Amino acid sequence: MPVFRISSVIAATLAATAFVLGLGLPAQAADWQRVVAGKIEIIEIDKARIARGSSGITGWSRILLGREVNDPGGVYNAIHAQNFYDCDGRRFTTLRRAYFNGDALVREESVSRQRANRVQAGSIDERLLNEACHARTTGEAAEAVSSVGLDTHDPERPSAMHADMRTLAEGAQLRVVPVADAVVKPVSPAPAATPAPAAPAVAATAAPTPSGERPRHIMLPAIDKAAADLAAANAGMKSAAPPPAAAKPAAKPELRATAKAASLAAAVQAESAGDRRARELQYATSGPRKPARKKPADEHAQNPPSLAHIHWAYEGDGAPGNWGKLRSEYAICDKGLRQSPIDIRDGIKVSLEIIRFEYKPSQFRIVDNGHTLQVNLGEGLAMHVMGKRYELVQFHFHRPSEERVNGKLYDMVAHLVHKNDEGQLAVVAVLFEKGGEHPLIQTLWNNIPLDRDMEVTPAEPIDLAQLLPENRAYWTYMGSLTTPPCTEGVLWMVMKQPLQVSADQVAIFSRLYRSNARPIQPTNGRLIKESR
Repeated sequence: MPVFRISSVIAATLAATAFVLGLGLPAQAADWQRVVAGKIEIIEIDKARIARGSSGITGWSRILLGREVNDPGGVYNAIHAQNFYDCDGRRFTTLRRAYFNGDALVREESVSRQRANRVQAGSIDERLLNEACHARTTGEAAEAVSSVGLDTHDPERPSAMHADMRTLAEGAQLRVVPVADAVVKPVSPAPAATPAPAAPAVAATAAPTPSGERPRHIMLPAIDKAAADLAAANAGMKSAAPPPAAAKPAAKPELRATAKAASLAAAVQAESAGDRRARELQYATSGPRKPARKKPADEHAQNPPSLAHIHWAYEGDGAPGNWGKLRSEYAICDKGLRQSPIDIRDGIKVSLEIIRFEYKPSQFRIVDNGHTLQVNLGEGLAMHVMGKRYELVQFHFHRPSEERVNGKLYDMVAHLVHKNDEGQLAVVAVLFEKGGEHPLIQTLWNNIPLDRDMEVTPAEPIDLAQLLPENRAYWTYMGSLTTPPCTEGVLWMVMKQPLQVSADQVAIFSRLYRSNARPIQPTNGRLIKESR
C-alpha cells in the first residue's frame, strides 16, 4: 500500500557515481533533472546516463531524502539506483543501489535478487520509466553511441542505432542530428500554398578517417514542413475521398492552390493528437514511416487470460492495479471513493478526544500469511474512542509506510486492527523511522516462523503499550482496508509521533517483504482532522 515502492524509487535511484565507483568506469558529468518534488523528498533522473542496450534501456536516478538516516555504514541522505527499463513491456529491474551523504559514498550494493517489476499506471515508477524511454526515443542521449557494432549483450553499453544513425560505408561514419533537434510542431496552414523549394540532396563521400582524427560527419537535410503538411493532408484526403462520379474540368492554378490550403486547414484541425504526434515523428526522421506489419492472429492476445485464478499481491498480475478485477467482491478496490491509504495533508486542527487504550501484557501468535507478518492476540485488549469500545484483533506491518504525511514516507508502519460489537472496524497506525532498536519489534522478529502459514506461539508475552508513542496526538479520517476486499467505512487514526526501529530490524523484514504497501489513493475531498 505505498505511495511509491521504496524499491522502485530506490530502483529509480542508483547514481552514476556509484556505478563509476563500483565498476571502475570513467566518470561522466551527471545531468540530474527533477521528476518529482515533494516538500521533503526529491526524485531526479540523470539524463546524461541513459543508454540503450540490446533489450532495453539502462538509467540512473536518485531520491534526495531531505533528512539523514542512520545506517551500519554511516549516515546517508540520498539513495542512488541503477535500473534496467523494458519500455515495451512497461517493467523495470533494479540492478544496483548506493547510499550517499552529500557527495560522499556511504556504501553500495548489487541487487542479488533482480526481479522485473510491472510499472503501475500513474505511479512515480511510470514517470521515471517514461523519462528514461522518452530520452532515448527522442535522441536526447544519442551522443552516448560513439561507434557501431557494440557488444549487444552488455546492458551498460548502447548497441541499437537510433533513427538514421548508421555507417555510410566501411571505414567511414556519419553523424546525424539527434531526433529531438528535428522534431517540429504542426504548422498552421498558409492562406495560399506557395511552391516549396526542393530539398537539397544528401551527398556524402565515404572517406577513411586519418588516425587520431575524429571522423567527418554529415548533417541530415532540412525538412520542408509546409510541403510535408500538404503531402500528408493530400494523402489523407485521397484515402478518405470517394471516387469521383465524373471527370471535372481542371481548375485554374490559383484555385487549385486555394483549395489545397483549405483542405490542409481542415485536415490539420481534424487530426487527432496521435496523428499529429505521428506526423511530427515523420518530420524528425528521413521520411514516412513504414506501416507496422500486422502480426498473425494470436488467440492469447484476442482472448486475454482471466485473472480469476490470480491471488492478490503487490507485484505481477495480482498487483494493486488489478485488485478490482480479480474478484467481484474486490470491485470496490477500483470503484471506491473512500479508499486507503492516503497522503495526510490539509487537516483541520481541533481538540480531538484522547484515545483511551486498554493495553496490557498478553500472549501472542505470529504468522507469516504471505502478505505480511501478522500478530494475533487474545481477548481483553481494547481502546475507547467516540463513545465506543473497539477490541484489538490483530496487528501487522508494512514496508514502507502506506500512509504519507505531507508527502513524507516512513520506513515502516504498524496497523493495529480493532473491531467493535457492531462489526465496525477502527485501525490505529503507528509510523516507524530508522533510529534505535525497538524492543517489542525485536521480540517479534526473534519468533518469525520458518515457513508461511506456520503460526508460532512463544511463551513470553508482549506489552502492546510499547507500540504506542508517548504523545497520543493523531490524525483521523474515514477510509478502507488497505488490502482486498478494500472494505470501506473504516475509522483511521494515525499517530502523529513516529517510533524508532533499527536499520537491522527493517532489513530483517525486507528479507521477507521487500515492499508490501498499497499505493496512495485519492482523497476525494474527505475531511481530515488532527489534534491541535
